Amino acid sequence: MSITSSIHYFSQKETVNKKTDKTLLGIRGRQANEFAELGLPILPGFIIDSKAASALEGEAVYRTILPYLKKCSALVGKEYGNMENPLLVKLVISPNLAITTYPTLHNFGLTRETIAGFEKWVGKNFAAHEVLFLLRGILQIQKQCSELEERNVEITAITAALKEIAKEMGLDKVAVSGSDIMQKYEHLLPSGFFESAEKQLEISLKLISRVLSLDEQNDEDTAIMIQPMVYGNYGKGSSSGSFFSRNIVTGEKKLQGKFFEEKFDDINAAGKDINKIDAASLKKLQQIAWMLEDESKDIRQIRFTIENGKLWLIEQKSVQSKSTISLIQLLLDLNKRKIVDDAYVVKTVKPGILNEILHPVIDSTSVKDLRSVSGGIAGAPGAAVGRVYFTADSLIDAQRIARQNGEDTRCILCMPATYAGDVKAIEVATGVLSNEGGYSAHASVVARQYGKISLVRPDMIIRGNKAILDGKTINEGDYLTLNVPYYGESVVYFGSARLIEPDPESSGLLEFIRLTRSFIQDFHVRANADSPRDAALALEFGAEGIGLCRTEHMFFNENRINVFRDLILSEDETERRKVLKKLQKMQCDDFYGIFKAMAGREVTIRLLDAPLHEFLPHNATELDTYMKNMTYKGTKKPAKALVQEKINALAEINPMLGHRGCRIAISFPEIYEMQVRAIFEAAYKLQKEKITVLPEIMIPIVMNFRELKQIVYGKKIEGHAYQGIMTIEEDVRKTLGVKKLNFRVGTMIELPAAALSAGEIARYAQFFSFGTNDLTQTTLGLSRDDFNSFMPDYTMYDLVDGNPFAVLDPRVRELIEIAVERGVTARPGLSKGLCGEHGARPENIRFCMDAGLDYVSCSSYSVPIALLSIAQIELEKAEKEGRVLQPRIIKTPTTQKSTAKAQPDTKAKPPAKAKPPAKAKPVAKAKPAVKAKPAAKVKPSAKAKPAAKAKPAAKAQPDAKVKTAAKAKSAAKSKPATKAKPAAKATPAAKAKVKPAAKAKPATKAKPATKTVK
Repeated sequence: MSITSSIHYFSQKETVNKKTDKTLLGIRGRQANEFAELGLPILPGFIIDSKAASALEGEAVYRTILPYLKKCSALVGKEYGNMENPLLVKLVISPNLAITTYPTLHNFGLTRETIAGFEKWVGKNFAAHEVLFLLRGILQIQKQCSELEERNVEITAITAALKEIAKEMGLDKVAVSGSDIMQKYEHLLPSGFFESAEKQLEISLKLISRVLSLDEQNDEDTAIMIQPMVYGNYGKGSSSGSFFSRNIVTGEKKLQGKFFEEKFDDINAAGKDINKIDAASLKKLQQIAWMLEDESKDIRQIRFTIENGKLWLIEQKSVQSKSTISLIQLLLDLNKRKIVDDAYVVKTVKPGILNEILHPVIDSTSVKDLRSVSGGIAGAPGAAVGRVYFTADSLIDAQRIARQNGEDTRCILCMPATYAGDVKAIEVATGVLSNEGGYSAHASVVARQYGKISLVRPDMIIRGNKAILDGKTINEGDYLTLNVPYYGESVVYFGSARLIEPDPESSGLLEFIRLTRSFIQDFHVRANADSPRDAALALEFGAEGIGLCRTEHMFFNENRINVFRDLILSEDETERRKVLKKLQKMQCDDFYGIFKAMAGREVTIRLLDAPLHEFLPHNATELDTYMKNMTYKGTKKPAKALVQEKINALAEINPMLGHRGCRIAISFPEIYEMQVRAIFEAAYKLQKEKITVLPEIMIPIVMNFRELKQIVYGKKIEGHAYQGIMTIEEDVRKTLGVKKLNFRVGTMIELPAAALSAGEIARYAQFFSFGTNDLTQTTLGLSRDDFNSFMPDYTMYDLVDGNPFAVLDPRVRELIEIAVERGVTARPGLSKGLCGEHGARPENIRFCMDAGLDYVSCSSYSVPIALLSIAQIELEKAEKEGRVLQPRIIKTPTTQKSTAKAQPDTKAKPPAKAKPPAKAKPVAKAKPAVKAKPAAKVKPSAKAKPAAKAKPAAKAQPDAKVKTAAKAKSAAKSKPATKAKPAAKATPAAKAKVKPAAKAKPATKAKPATKTVK
């Protein structure tokens, strides 16, 4: 057969026929043709496509390709086979898929006839090296052929020769000439290989073709490209180099790389900054680089050679090692110049790689001389450097001393596992290194919340103030560097590395977040934040509120822990009241700061969840310290033995399922009362300052509606009165003499019992927040801290599909779906969210959106990841539906308003009072109490219509743009209610008589109407 139709020529002025199937050219062939199509100074060449490349045996190959070879010679100014100024060529094996990689074969045309002429141009030593390059490449192909044909004797001989050639190539000066090298190794090659350039090329192409035909994986899928060789040391004005189209770390639009004057490559050569090349060449290279960026929409790595003053482009390819910052800077630059639209920018970035831009990264040049060990379980990504300490107290003490002495304060906490009492150390440490648990362990979760680094090394042994890792002992005070990438293997370096700190503003992250948020529709992201600082960071990263404020973390502050211990351990009622007052002031200050930072946005405060014993001294040393610093001012200080007895009494065997959460509220009602009073005092204080506050009070670990009902409304039994949240709020409001603000009370759904009884619970809860860490533990009977110890065995036998503490288990998902359906049936305007690090993963977010949730809440540092995941899901959905999702204008955080929906007056009748559809009265008769002004301004819809058609604005918050529609429509025909306030989500009043809402049957599947996005 003739192979002429399978040969495709290209140059700066000539391209492969547009009708040609480009997949026949292979990856490298397509890249070369792309150069040609742009009119760039590509080295000319031609491609034997994949239809013919594996079938050259029996063809007169050289005679067929000679016309194309002559066209290349004319452009380069050298002739193939010429004895005075020989043209050499390279053979590039170009597979269609990057499954198999082949070496590029250089310097074909070097024979006994041409070596002398070549030496005149480049020198004998360089020429000898080029002969070695030629031999290495062709012998590698010869070896592959021998392996495929199972010629073992040849394989052994070639392997030995390749080792010898590698040694000679490593020498600065080759001991023998190029001709001598040819003679030494030609017995391993087909006869006549070095006789003539024509014969050499014929032999080589047929040898490659034979390998391709024998290799089933590449048969009829791989092309061969032939291009001239040019040299950066071929006469005056010659150079060569490689560079990136912009800085691959910072994204700065400035060439990054080196060039080598009168050198072929960087072997034993001192390169210079590419930006210091002569002005004319620099201008050309910049134009080429930025044109390629615009065309490929990616950072490019470009190799070039200038031979005798003529610029030739050798290769261009994508850069796998580019940083996230550089990618975002490139995309924002392309977007600014209208080369790509907003949607392209958002779709291009993978959510996971944003971790890199949110945390410090290691300067790779600083770890070259450090011993390292790879592996471990990534708990929280990023990089951290610090001195190692093995207890929370020793770390805090060491940091304080270092600060006083003006020394390095960076510390890494190294413990088997961490608990609530260690949060204070995690907060000030740079990272946590542990050997128990995994991604969902306490250390990892808290580290992510505070933006710290966490790595779990199960193979690390910790003994007292020492640890052993990879056979090396780590002493207290030694420096370690942790590198925990989101993708890839984690590394521990023994020593201190340099870090490159992130800057959200200059990195382009904040602008990228703005673009991302513009595509988010009806699903939102909140943050887990426990302080004003965390809240401010969450806003900066695009959070629309706080979905989880953990109040227990506030008590672990070293200035507060003993005060809280006094409350728990004190037997004196008078003293307990004093301590409560002190704690209430502290909590009020906490909530004031958070509410103020999040003005106009929802703040979900979870009342105390941790078991009380976690706050108490854990050993004799801690007890002695507590007794010494006890703030007790009663008539008689309790004896140490009595304190120890109380501590022992509060100890639990299984605290995760023990005396925690709402159970504490039942046994110690004064703790929740103190917290609730602090919440409302802070909220009403800000209300007086004309700052909108949207508090949401969340009751944790509820298992049935009776618990929630009592905590919300209170209870009287046998002369004992339990004050509920509503009564406490009313008392605070009357004491302060202020108008009622809008607030919501809800619960965490973190037990299967709560999920299954969600319909009953929703009668007393205005929102659900799914605590998926505990819901996973209680559903599967797995401990998140211990699962990793046997997870490898389970995954090996395919007993579990991945880590359920990273990706939601199907049964946990089913419980969430059940809870949503039953909850919305009982309360159509029910707000539903998921809090925890499950909410930062794209696969979980997709489920949450499909299940009808309204938001996810995750650590501040995970907010951008969640936002990007949501935006990409929205864009994907729009694309599937054949519509264009238009970006919307996003205001800056300082002017942003809440997405929350206005609450009816808290004295309105609760949903339990809803009447059957047949007797439904006009909503207009639901009259507010206490002159609640915000609700009076709420419009349920654009036009007031009969209740049968109107979608109540059950969730619309005051001072916000109203989102109309809960998720159900009234089934009754009612009169128009022009000033009506929907009672669907009414906050129950303190004295309301709660009755089942079973008769209210709204349509649970009705979709929300349009919502206003910040």
